[in-house]
Amino acid sequence: MWHYAKLETELMRVYLQEVLPGITQPGDDNNYGSAGVLDVLCLQALSKRIHYGKFVAEAKFQAQPQEYERLIRARDAQAILHLLTDKAVEQRVIERVRLKAATFGQDIVAPSQQPGSSSASSNDSGSNGEGSSDSSDTHLPGLLPPQGLSSKEAAGPRLKVSPDVVAALYERWVMPLTKEVEVQYLLARLG
Repeated sequence: MWHYAKLETELMRVYLQEVLPGITQPGDDNNYGSAGVLDVLCLQALSKRIHYGKFVAEAKFQAQPQEYERLIRARDAQAILHLLTDKAVEQRVIERVRLKAATFGQDIVAPSQQPGSSSASSNDSGSNGEGSSDSSDTHLPGLLPPQGLSSKEAAGPRLKVSPDVVAALYERWVMPLTKEVEVQYLLARLG
């Protein structure tokens, strides 16, 4: 029987090789404690989301028990996966993830701290001892600009991570791993 430890190993690999490079800037910020805590929180959230697939699979099984029972008894994982998959729903989920990442991933800055604002360009000093004289740079160091824009060209809200990166990670990894959990759950369902 397939073990969920295999999933956790794959999730760790994906997180280290795909997720982190897609959502972080290269380099060392020396925030090891914070980074470790946040890594654990992200991994737990991803694992929890992926394992929700068991509940989704049970709901789908309850909606079409005869069809799923036939495929489970035949041990036809590909046919089960096909029956589970609804491409239109998946596309809506990906777009919702993109929208949520754009909405909740904004770096909220008080109007007085906006580059180019009168109080930001006055005698206020940043941590480097210089005033904010470059009003064309609307992007803080360490934050990713909107997809396709450099930090000098970034317009609109400042984003902590690109919504396109989050949506792509969801499409390429979260949804397929969730469906793998669904299939494995169903194959063990009639046990």
